[in-house]
Formats: sequence, C-alpha cells, structure tokens
Amino acid sequence: MNTDLIKLFDSDEAAVREVLAQTLSGADDGELFIEHSQSETLSFDNGRLKGGSFNTDQGFGLRAVAGEAVGYAHAGDLSLSALKRAADAVRAVTRGYSGTYAAAPQRTNKKLYGDENPIGEPSFEAKVSLLQEIDAYLRAKDPKVRQVTASIAASWQVVDILRADGERMHDIRPMTRLNISVVVGEGDRQESGSHGVGGRRGFGDFVATDNWQRGADEALRQALVNLTAIDAPAGTMDVVLSSGWPGVMLHEAVGHGLEGDFNRKKTSAFAGLMGSQVAAKGVTVVDDGTIEARRGSLTIDDEGTPSGYNVLIDDGKLVGYMQDRQNARLMGMQPTGNGRRESYAHVPMPRMTNTYMLSGDKTPEEIIASVKKGIYAVSFGGGQVDITSGKFVFGCTEAYLIDNGRIGAPVKGAMLIGNGPDAMQRITMIGNDMKLDTGMGNCGKGGQWVPVGVGQPHLRMNEMTVGGTQA
Repeated sequence: MNTDLIKLFDSDEAAVREVLAQTLSGADDGELFIEHSQSETLSFDNGRLKGGSFNTDQGFGLRAVAGEAVGYAHAGDLSLSALKRAADAVRAVTRGYSGTYAAAPQRTNKKLYGDENPIGEPSFEAKVSLLQEIDAYLRAKDPKVRQVTASIAASWQVVDILRADGERMHDIRPMTRLNISVVVGEGDRQESGSHGVGGRRGFGDFVATDNWQRGADEALRQALVNLTAIDAPAGTMDVVLSSGWPGVMLHEAVGHGLEGDFNRKKTSAFAGLMGSQVAAKGVTVVDDGTIEARRGSLTIDDEGTPSGYNVLIDDGKLVGYMQDRQNARLMGMQPTGNGRRESYAHVPMPRMTNTYMLSGDKTPEEIIASVKKGIYAVSFGGGQVDITSGKFVFGCTEAYLIDNGRIGAPVKGAMLIGNGPDAMQRITMIGNDMKLDTGMGNCGKGGQWVPVGVGQPHLRMNEMTVGGTQA
C-alpha cells in the first residue's frame, strides 16, 4: 500500500494543512495524527485452530493543547469533511485562549526497526502448520500434557504526524509475537506454564525450529515444576527476584509512579521527591525506547519526539520523569519521547517503553546463598498497583523456597505484597546479570494498551510481605 498516508485523504495536502493550521491557531501544541494499521492473530487450542482474525483500520486524530486543556476528535474516515467536523469540536479549547505554538521535536537519523510487514510472511498456511507442530511436539513430549494453547500474532502500523508549523514525521512499526501455554495434570491436579517471544521485526528467528522448541520446552518445564509445587508459606521474609520478566514488578510498582502526568497532578507516591533518595544505594532505573527491534522501542513516539535513554533513578536518587510534550511544558521540563497512544482514536499520554534496572556487582549464586530462609521468585503473572499510595500485589507463576542458601521445593500461590517506594529501599543486593524480558509485555493505562518491555538483574529484597496458602 501507499505509506504516504496524507494521500489517502480525498483532498490534497494543502487543503488538509489549511484546516490543521486554522484549528491550532492560538494553541500551545497539537497535531494531526494519521494511522493505517493491519493485524492478524491465529490461535490453536485443544488440537485445532480455534480462532483467526485479520483486521485493517485507518483514521486520524486531531488534537489541540491549550494549557492543561486538550481538545481531541478522531474519525475512521479520511475525508476533508470529516477533518473539518473534527476541527469544529477541537477548536472549542482555544476559544478565548492565546498560546505560543511549541517548537517541533528535534529530529534524529536513528531507525530502530525495519519497514517490513510481517503479516504476509510466513504464509497463513505455514503459520497454521507451525501451531499444529507446536501442539504435536508438546503432546508427544510428556504424557502429563493435557492442553496446549499456541498463538501467533503480527501487526503493521504506519503513522504520519503533521504539525501546524509544517513539520511532518513518519514511522512504520512492525510487531510479532509467539505465545505457548501448556496445562499438565496428574490425577485431579492440573497446573500450567507459559512462554512467549516477540519484538518489532519479522517472525524470522522466532519460528525457527530450534527456537520455538526451546520456548515450548520452557513452557512445559514451568508447568511440570508447578505440578510438584507445595503451598507457599505466608509471612515476612527475604525475597530473591530472578532476572528478566520479574522486572514487571518494577514497571508496575515504580514505573507508573514516575510518569509525568501523575507527578504534575501530585497523585503519584513519588510526587515532589525529585532529587530525593527513593531507593537503596546502587539502584539505577532507566526507561529506554532506543533498543533496536525491542517490543517497547519507538523510533519516534506518537507526538513525533524521538525516543530516548532516560535515567529515572540514579544510585537510588530520583532524577527524572517520563514525559510527553504537554506535561513536560507544564512542569518546565523536556519531553522524553514517552508520549504514546494506543491508536488514532486515543489521546497521547506519558507511557513507558522498555523500563529496567541496571546491573550491580553480585552473582545470582551469591545472592541466593546469602538468604537463610526466603522465597525465590522466578516469574510473575498478574499484578495490581495503586499509583497514589504505591501499594502493589503480584502473583508468582514460578517460585521456590530458599533454605540455608539453597533453592528448595517449588511453591504455588505465593503473592508479593508491598509498597513501591518502600520496596525499592529494601533492595540489599543487585545482580550482575541484567536481562530484558523475551518480548511479551503489554501495559494498560487510562483505558489504553501499548506494548512495553521490562527487565532487571537478580535482586535481594529484605523482609518483604509474602501472601501464601500455608499458615
């Protein structure tokens, strides 16, 4: 298709720009966001293709920013008449207001992913065959396997961002993901395990036999571990978090609290703490949207700002927030490339990209050996966090007892309960093995979902509250 999206309008570019200029006259900021997207999902469950979908969508979102107010309208109709109707609604916020239109984002020559559309390759038939292969492979691997669910998903998003000052930004964003889930059983007991991979690239290595088999083996390993797990103890104890995906706790318990809008409105547990010691010495947390082909990475954000490597906590001190353009201006700060939206139907807001903690100097073995009695949390499932208080609850999908410095029996039902700022002060050892997740994260905020990445090294956290099923 033609990726010059403004040519999809039923009018020429000059007419579209004239409406945009009139709409944003007197505004502090704003843009016309045009999007074309395609997505495909195939799911295989209980030995058969259970679901398949293909969707194409396109439309525009028109935004005017006046101080703290935002006028926003969108339509799935790329016509001049639809744009004019949207403009009539959006102009309401600038009536009687006189602002100075903000300077355009600085450009870079960085490009973090290719333009290829992953939906067409491999073919539909090859994708279905792969899902069948995964199902057959796992069922043949162990007689305890009772259910296999595998899914493959791809999307391709093209965006054009037009500003009233004549600037125009363009980005093409591919995305792929492969997920495998296994249920194993023995008698009346059943447990599950899962594994997923993904990123901003074609399927390529993800669907190579050796790689999908490793993913299938990992899902099965986790399920079999959980099948032998005993009830988790409850109480206050030392906790070791594994590297990689457990960074989702950092994302939820700390990351959201460092987004600019929550801090401007003073609804974050971290509000007003810039420059303060908010974590233990040695803790450095960054949000990095510049990692090539990662799920959370962006060449430019949804306002046209290039993504950045943004240090949020440095050696335990709060040094930065994640900002979109509006909140950065209102707080007297610089945009950080974190203005993100789910689609043209949504207004941008400060969102994370790839958020992770940097490595320390301890080996994972040293950290585990240092704990007399505690919990080793290898993987997390669902979690909840209250941004204002910082309180969180996270369920472990794979965890073990630690007994006299050694990993013991697997446990089920373990829940980590705490407060984000407090938990960051309880970190006493930081591993030298920082690892990012395998590319499967999604983040919800304000009714919008965007892809993200998380990561961390092994961590020791002292005297955490653990909820369990064993008194």
